[in-house]
Amino acid sequence: MTQYAIVTDLNRCVGCLGCSVACKVLNGVPVGSYWNKVLRVGPFPTKEGATYPDVYTYWLPLQCQHCKNPECVKVCPTGASMKLADGTVQIDKSKCIGCQFCVMACPYGVRYLNEDEGVVEKCTLCEQKLAEGELPQCVAQCGARARFFGDLDEGIGNLKGAGKVAIGGDTSYEATMNTFCTLDEVVDPYSEGDIHHLTDVGNGPAVAYILRNGMWKGQE
Repeated sequence: MTQYAIVTDLNRCVGCLGCSVACKVLNGVPVGSYWNKVLRVGPFPTKEGATYPDVYTYWLPLQCQHCKNPECVKVCPTGASMKLADGTVQIDKSKCIGCQFCVMACPYGVRYLNEDEGVVEKCTLCEQKLAEGELPQCVAQCGARARFFGDLDEGIGNLKGAGKVAIGGDTSYEATMNTFCTLDEVVDPYSEGDIHHLTDVGNGPAVAYILRNGMWKGQE
């Protein structure tokens, strides 16, 4: 069973917002709405009673989690929200009536009503690019090589990021967009305990985050 998802190494993410901007440009996301936004989590003390500079912060890219058992699909009265065979959660705009039940059901607040079209929208993992064998735009444009995409059933370490530039090779833009590196080729060593998900309320969020040497706080 396929489960496409994105994994982000939060120790590599610098909060540049490149993923958010790239997403808005490619998908024509209206001003004031986001398919992918980046939250600052922290600062938190490194130990009890600690003050600056003994604090830490991380940046958390937040998008549709393409859940394994999505709440949004359960409450959709028309079947517009659906779970596909590749594991992604998509919206059929021809069936969407803009009731926003899915918006209210989503635990992560990542859906919104496009008022001009009268339909709900969200991250699609750039399904138009996946169909061409390309990476989602937020992954392809991540300058820190912090974001990786692929089938979780093949193992997190095999997920792909843009370009071999991070490990040597042709550094041209064309080569970066058309050659892939794997997560394990690029990121620092991590353990199972370093892999995190947003709060699971029975929906099984598929998107994952790697955070080492810091206390995972999710969206707090």
